[in-house]
Amino acid sequence: MNRLAVVVLSVLIAGLAIVMGCTADASGTADPADAADLVLVNGKIVTVDDKDTEVQAIAVKGGKIVALGTDEEIRTRVGAKTEVIDLEGKLAIPGFNEGHGHFMGIGNSKMILDLTKPKNFDEIVAMVAEAAKKAKPGEWITGRGWHQDKWDKKPEPNVEGLPIHDKLSEVSPDNPVVLTHASGHGSFANAKAMELAKIDSTTKDPPGGEILRDADGKPTGFLRETAQGLVSRANSGPATEEERTAQALKMAELASQEVLSKGVTTFHDAGSSFETVDLFKKLADEGKLPVRLWVMIRASNEDLEKKLASYKTVGYGNDHLTVRAIKLSIDGALGSRGAWLLEPYSDAPNLTGLNLIPIESAKKTAELAMANGYQLCIHAIGDRANREVLDIFEESFKANPDKKDLRWRVEHAQHLNPTDIPRFAQLGVIASMQGVHCTSDGSWVPDRLGDKRSEEGAYVWQKLMKSGALVTNGTDAPVEGVSPIASYYSTVSRKLKDGSVFYPDQRMSRIEALRSYTINVAKSGFEEKIKGSLEVGKLGDIVVLSKDILTVPEGEIPSTEVLYTIVGGKIAYRKQ
Repeated sequence: MNRLAVVVLSVLIAGLAIVMGCTADASGTADPADAADLVLVNGKIVTVDDKDTEVQAIAVKGGKIVALGTDEEIRTRVGAKTEVIDLEGKLAIPGFNEGHGHFMGIGNSKMILDLTKPKNFDEIVAMVAEAAKKAKPGEWITGRGWHQDKWDKKPEPNVEGLPIHDKLSEVSPDNPVVLTHASGHGSFANAKAMELAKIDSTTKDPPGGEILRDADGKPTGFLRETAQGLVSRANSGPATEEERTAQALKMAELASQEVLSKGVTTFHDAGSSFETVDLFKKLADEGKLPVRLWVMIRASNEDLEKKLASYKTVGYGNDHLTVRAIKLSIDGALGSRGAWLLEPYSDAPNLTGLNLIPIESAKKTAELAMANGYQLCIHAIGDRANREVLDIFEESFKANPDKKDLRWRVEHAQHLNPTDIPRFAQLGVIASMQGVHCTSDGSWVPDRLGDKRSEEGAYVWQKLMKSGALVTNGTDAPVEGVSPIASYYSTVSRKLKDGSVFYPDQRMSRIEALRSYTINVAKSGFEEKIKGSLEVGKLGDIVVLSKDILTVPEGEIPSTEVLYTIVGGKIAYRKQ
């Protein structure tokens, strides 16, 4: 045999060995001790580690990542029982971490009227009329998602651009109706609901709230901020404990399905009661909590003082439930003109927003958080609210100099005075923001704040990041849909519906936006050692996307779909 024939034969034998090796690996001959439970191959896997490493394949065993590398390397982890997913070149990234949302609220939104789609108040009235025809006598009709600034025409008559209840009361005279604003910071009630809540011309505004009235002093039906409680207390909900439990379980089930379908593997729940935490724990015990929850407690200082110590929970139920934060709301929302501002609203010079809780009460909560090792997360949207929160945090930190790396958070941090922007980094305070709010609200933000305040301090992601602050991402669902893809697109484009861009210098790069939705959120909850990036030893939480959101033309990002959501190495959602 000549030299050329020997070389050719050697190459053929080597190639055959490789093919046989790949076939053997793929057919599951790996040693059981090394075999993974799940293997993803033939993809672009962006790990979001410190170097933003990219690999072809990944292996998960026992819920954790055991190997990353080339297809050839990872195929050696394929055993007889290994599930293998061929990514076919698709992008795989760490599971999205929703940085701020309302878990049970998402479930509840699936059980009531969806008011996000009607184009005006007349269409909402028509929806309520249909619901009233089907409702039992006296049954409450509820809905959520309307926003007056997104309607195609103003209701007539109106007060502050908000409708009068008469039309709603006409179509539902016997059924109480309460329709919650998209922000959750206002509600619209019909006459029957106000009657049951004992709201009339003589009713006083509650602290931190307002009953909007017409020129004659009559309630219009709109209830701003804490005034919503007047109606919610009149609606007792399900009659029995059994019915209430069944309703709560259904909410949790619907919420889980929704967030997993959107690629969310960890969800930061921005305010649940101790009773709801008990429900989450029960679900975790029963293996019925498919998404990981990181929960902020919302309760009175009296209840916090009694229960905080016994409720602190980290990594419960195989890292499916963590409770280590407290949630407060110091002001309202910009859309309902409840955001607390340093200067009056540009479109309502008589208003500066609302302070929802006394500052001294918030300081007491800070003391309880510090004493019990909890993070404190305070909702602040207006520039006055943000300043007050930063002042509270600073005072608390100075009073406890021995306690470091507290990672307290401002939830939203939407509108800042320029002098307060560097204080986030200086104090080590996290800006827990929601990219989708910027593009959802951007068309009318200058109406509320004026151009100067909007440019200086509205959704200033880059200004915060360049000062050294940690910025996270989320949706505030059900205020917005829970889609990380939509919020990611808003974060990198800041493009409004009319095609204009809302102060483009504050856009994040695509990798910055991805980090804001993964590792940054993990850091904001002290969980960066177990999630937020794809590294050996971390949880096997992965999402596979139909398009490469890091490289496709910007306009294609919104059409990206979630193909797989993987939690702990198990497929929790698969697109059909």
